[in-house]
Amino acid sequence: MRIGLAGAGRIGTAHAETLRALPGIAEVVVADADPRRAREAAGRLGLRAADDVGALFAAGLDALVVAAPTDAHAGLVVRAVEAGTPVFVEKPVAPDLPGTIEVLEAVRGAGVPVQVGFQRRFDPGHVAARDAVRSGRLGWVHTVRSCTLDPVPPPDDYIPGSGGLFRDCSVHDFDAVRFVTGRQVTEVTATGANRGSAVFAEAGDVDTGAAVLTLDDGTLALVSATRYNAAGYDVRLEVLGSQGGVVAGLDDGTPLSPAAGGIRPAGPAHTGFLERFADAYAAELAAFVRMVADGTASPCPPEESLEALYVAEACGISRRERRTVTIEEVRR
Repeated sequence: MRIGLAGAGRIGTAHAETLRALPGIAEVVVADADPRRAREAAGRLGLRAADDVGALFAAGLDALVVAAPTDAHAGLVVRAVEAGTPVFVEKPVAPDLPGTIEVLEAVRGAGVPVQVGFQRRFDPGHVAARDAVRSGRLGWVHTVRSCTLDPVPPPDDYIPGSGGLFRDCSVHDFDAVRFVTGRQVTEVTATGANRGSAVFAEAGDVDTGAAVLTLDDGTLALVSATRYNAAGYDVRLEVLGSQGGVVAGLDDGTPLSPAAGGIRPAGPAHTGFLERFADAYAAELAAFVRMVADGTASPCPPEESLEALYVAEACGISRRERRTVTIEEVRR
């Protein structure tokens, strides 16, 4: 199988390392908007570089992995589907809600699988939490708590075009809540705060946010996010039910210590998403390759990405307008 990789940045390079080690992969061809970066990445990893995206598509691809900047995602997905090439794309599918819907309309009915990169669906802890819910051993679920706490903010020039904390960061939590519970979100109430760099407020964003999601069976999900968790990178999801509870992401790298006594983490804190979710990233790409080889359904189709984006959009409105927002208000 010949896999194309569009984007040779940090996550693209990580994906290239994973892809080259998967069984059944004969060649990985790398392209980037900066041809030199593509050549350097390919050279380090012993892969083939393409001069540009046109050359990438001309390389006789069996599948495409998109890890390019966000504004290139939509065009690359549509181009791949029109060429009959299965495609994996990092979230988001497009920079905004109208663009995402346009992509879905363009690829719907094409019969070409598209997988969106929500890697928490492949994280062992999140999968185990989902299995615990499905088995019924937790009883009926009353509360879900999910957090994404970044140790340091992204670069200042990233913030204005990020889409905001809920769309850029918490959208992973929204997808994880839906994935683990198997339920739909019906309404949200969200708020945010700025106590760090002024760049967030200047961009109309917040550096810390919280949202209460009401699910369609009455379960409450509490989602929190911040750009300033200096203790380390912290992503956890707790599911609490009438007969028990479980937590995903509580391990030796969790950047928490008991306030008084108790057991402390055995290892250093997680430093970032590539380290925390290394196994999940590998598993999702392995699933993508199996999907291409076997012709099976996408484990995370773009329709799932759209549902998470609806929740993020509703949270953005709720924060700005200081009110509860139903998902039907934003659905198109």
